[in-house]
Amino acid sequence: MANSNFVDYVKIHCRSGKGGAGSKHLHRDNWTSKGGPDGGDGGRGGHIILRANPQMWTLLHLKYKRHVRAGHGESGGKQTSTGKSGEDAYIDVPLGTVVRDPESGEVITEITSPGEEFILLKGGRGGLGNNHFKSSTMQTPRFAQPGEDGTEAWRILELKVLADVGLVGFPNAGKSTLLSVVSAAKPEIADYAFTTLVPNLGIVDYRGEDSFVMADIPGIIEGASKGKGLGLRFLRHIERNSLLLFLVPADSPDIAKEYAVLLAELEAHNPELLDKTRLLAVSKSDLLDEELKDEIRPTLPDLPHVFISAVTQSGISELKDLIKKHLSRP
Repeated sequence: MANSNFVDYVKIHCRSGKGGAGSKHLHRDNWTSKGGPDGGDGGRGGHIILRANPQMWTLLHLKYKRHVRAGHGESGGKQTSTGKSGEDAYIDVPLGTVVRDPESGEVITEITSPGEEFILLKGGRGGLGNNHFKSSTMQTPRFAQPGEDGTEAWRILELKVLADVGLVGFPNAGKSTLLSVVSAAKPEIADYAFTTLVPNLGIVDYRGEDSFVMADIPGIIEGASKGKGLGLRFLRHIERNSLLLFLVPADSPDIAKEYAVLLAELEAHNPELLDKTRLLAVSKSDLLDEELKDEIRPTLPDLPHVFISAVTQSGISELKDLIKKHLSRP
């Protein structure tokens, strides 16, 4: 799918259905001219329902459909027959979709499991028919309840990519190249900043018997947490990753400093990100010989690390082992 088709934020207006009115019908037939009440209940209004769809990875389908309407319930009928419920309106969304109230910013729900459904707005209840109001003192009530109105509201839908491993690094750190080497994903790769404008997902095979999902998150720059560069638009995708793999190129003037800047941006965006497992991969290490690697190792941050080269594929197996080892930990 083209990069321009990746949409991870939409604001939609939803309106659930109105409940049907209860019936005021009094029983009549060839043998009964003044029968008692037999009005049925109105049907409920249709719900607005979110439904997880594992085959989706973007909110593009909602970009041009900002208004979602459910059907109204039908009125009750004679012989205590209940009116038909209004048709529910389903909104299919990718896993990782978060729904917020636009006024308060409060998170209403998060869709994370295949097949999961959530009633975003309930339809109005159907009104009771006059059959419910008969009594010893009121044998022929000629009234019934109207149906309840539906609910309407604006809702914000945000997509946070679900992946086991999130690649974190400055533009041109080699994230897209690494993803293309370890998986079947084919991200756009070029020698300029912000080649990656959307998160790319790839399934990484592990020794032919297991796998994990890796996400190439668009490059972070210093100040991203304040909106610079691609800024907040993509930092939220990192929140969903189980493990963060920091990529710093071997030709960086100061690997430890570059890592510290990346970490500071994540902390400024969401301090809870620091609780995630972190690994370091020194990319483009085909530029280094063993002597240079030995000189660099003591200067690296205090976290598990590996030297890799997507070009020569050196260190790739070791990287997979390191990732799988940490993903398997409780």
